[in-house]
Amino acid sequence: MKGVESNEQNKGIMYAFSAYLLWGVLPLYWKLLDTISAIEILAHRIVWSFLFVFAIILITKKGKQLKQQLGSLIHRKKVLLGIVISSLLVTSNWFIFIWAVNSNHIIETSLGYYINPLVSVLLGVLVLKERLSFWQTVSFALAGIGVLILTFQYGSFPWVSITLALSFGLYGLVKKMANLDSLIGLMLETMIITPFALYFLISIQAKGNGTFLNTSVDQQLLLVGAGVATALPLLWFAQGARRIPLSMVGILQYIAPTISLMIGVFLFNEEFTKTHLITFIFIWSALVIYSFSKTKLMVALQPKIGKKRSISA
Repeated sequence: MKGVESNEQNKGIMYAFSAYLLWGVLPLYWKLLDTISAIEILAHRIVWSFLFVFAIILITKKGKQLKQQLGSLIHRKKVLLGIVISSLLVTSNWFIFIWAVNSNHIIETSLGYYINPLVSVLLGVLVLKERLSFWQTVSFALAGIGVLILTFQYGSFPWVSITLALSFGLYGLVKKMANLDSLIGLMLETMIITPFALYFLISIQAKGNGTFLNTSVDQQLLLVGAGVATALPLLWFAQGARRIPLSMVGILQYIAPTISLMIGVFLFNEEFTKTHLITFIFIWSALVIYSFSKTKLMVALQPKIGKKRSISA
């Protein structure tokens, strides 16, 4: 039995690692399409994601499950509302990410996805009434200080980072509350927004402003492949999350923003100032403290007032 469990965990690590690796290098993919507007890339991403996920559902014989979910949504208005909201959130997240990457803000996207886990936990506290331990509270304070330093130093709010973190954090919260299969959920989300994306693509093509029919085969294939690049890591992540502990998922998720940060700094020579470094040090410190906040050592080290406030996992 232990051998089987170990094999399953190894598979889970491979799936999760592959998902975060692909998410990490995704900026390189969007850079190959930087001559096309972010809104048009987004529309293609939505349409081809829908078609790819629909094909996967047919191949995996989940059509019956999809039909059942669609039928039950008529009587589950809250779940339907949740799917609509999640489709809007993920669409906005995709658009901001594509725009930021192709506008040379990869470092800001990296910061956003470093902040995202902390935002998710904060939403759990505010919405689901979860409680934080002493060290988790400290991690939030450090992250907040980091963001404030960046804000005051540049005189402008890091809206790309915060919007990405908030939109994806809220997306995860809504998905958790809707409690749908990840594949079926993505199918329903893209299905809702696909008609609007198709209308947009047909409209700009009719006006002669569309890119798809007027570009190279390579670019066309990249636009079609956007659906695969979107859905594949989600499927891998779902497979990995089922096989490994949540704590391990929490550590692996920092692979993606770390790769993005390296890409922004070393491949595209985006400016990485001392202020960025200080901000990232605060964020990284917050993430380390949060990741180990429930270990026996950290629990033993927390002040007595923290022990009273915390709830064991």
